[in-house]
Amino acid sequence: MKFKLFSAVLLLICFLFLGVVSGVIPVTELPEDVAAGLFPRRTASPAPENTEAPPVSPILSPSPARGTSVLPEAKTVPTYAPVTVPPVPTAAITATAPPTPTSEPAKAAPAGDLWEPAAEVISTTITGSGPLQNDTAFSVDAAPLLEKAPDVVLPAQGPQILIIHTHGTEAFTPDGSDQYQASGDYRTTDPDHGIRKVGHALGEALETYGLDVLVDDGLYDWPNYDGAYARSGEAIEDYLAQYPTIRVVIDLHRDAIGDDTAVYKTVSDALQPEAAQMMFVVGTDETLSHPNWRENLAFAMSLQGLLDREYPHLMRPALLSQNRYNQQLAPASVLLEIGTDGNTLAEALTSAELFAQVVGPALAEKINA
Repeated sequence: MKFKLFSAVLLLICFLFLGVVSGVIPVTELPEDVAAGLFPRRTASPAPENTEAPPVSPILSPSPARGTSVLPEAKTVPTYAPVTVPPVPTAAITATAPPTPTSEPAKAAPAGDLWEPAAEVISTTITGSGPLQNDTAFSVDAAPLLEKAPDVVLPAQGPQILIIHTHGTEAFTPDGSDQYQASGDYRTTDPDHGIRKVGHALGEALETYGLDVLVDDGLYDWPNYDGAYARSGEAIEDYLAQYPTIRVVIDLHRDAIGDDTAVYKTVSDALQPEAAQMMFVVGTDETLSHPNWRENLAFAMSLQGLLDREYPHLMRPALLSQNRYNQQLAPASVLLEIGTDGNTLAEALTSAELFAQVVGPALAEKINA
């Protein structure tokens, strides 16, 4: 029996050997890891891209403090690709740190077609912890200045106020009937669709309170943006020489906050229809001679105090700057930003009217005071 079993096994081995040699039975080579007794490893799936940001709640200011709108940082998930959180559109975000204004070189734009911005417009209300952002090394307590009356005396005869536009091509986000041919991003040489339109509206509104206002139409940032302040400064000096009765100089601008994909429009959260927020910029002598900057600061803050009491959040915190912005030329000189590139012309015009409603009567009381 054992011999028969041995013979059968031997016969099977011989059959298999002949089959392999003849190629009838194929031989498959095993993978090395299996041959070594290891199970094959599953290749991990790539980490999924996080295409939608998680909902983010804005940091709200609990009181009418002044500062700006910021969004909290997105949480980092270690196993995911980096998350980019876009700004959250909202009717009015209040928080503490100001957005960083973008620099604005005048870009060339094709002529002929009406310009349409590509950036998304995000509405925000800028508030903060105090009435003044101080970008200088000076120690300044601006709060007491808000309670004081404007310290200026206006003559009864002759022009008393000069409104000028160092960046006269500054314009707004086109809206409704406000469509324009651009000379650059949010810029136009058309006087009816930019900051010069707002300047004339402000001048006319102030004159209804018995004030004598000159509105300059010069373009000092076109065709060259650089050197605009030097050119507008020469114009201010000419006006002051020709009209020595001028006591107040307002350099009117619109701000720019955002980047190529999103711009912010600043509005008061207490007014309807929407009014663009405004901001005073006050220069100092930190870089160039400006002996009267404290007088300019006191004048600006007195106006801001009047506006704050009448229209909360219409004014953003004023900015105390290292630069002087031609304000060394007259002791009651201010740079006034009305809105941003995200605001519409209509919103800026509304703010100019509200500014005049408050400031006009206060300055009228200073005629021969």
